[in-house]
Amino acid sequence: MTSMKDREEGFERKFVIDEEQRFKANARRNWSLGMWAAVKLGKSGVEAEVYAKAVVVSDIAEPGDHDVFRKIRADFDAAGVDQSDHQIRRTMDELMAQAIEQIKNT
Repeated sequence: MTSMKDREEGFERKFVIDEEQRFKANARRNWSLGMWAAVKLGKSGVEAEVYAKAVVVSDIAEPGDHDVFRKIRADFDAAGVDQSDHQIRRTMDELMAQAIEQIKNT
């Protein structure tokens, strides 16, 4: 019975660690995405960092990436930035892969 309880606790610890890493990777991806979008929007320096923070915060609206995508899409449309939905989503995917690797290597 003890070994079964130990296994259960081990799975629970792994789940917590995995969720924490997923959260960190998502936040890191959103920061990088915000900085990428800021450049496209002509922002730099502190203004770009403030924008990147706004992208990170926008992710709390709903589960998944839809809220972040909508923010970037709306900001690009308002500023006349020519980026397709596919280009934005591809960048989101690429930056997520990079963020996951960075988190694994820390």
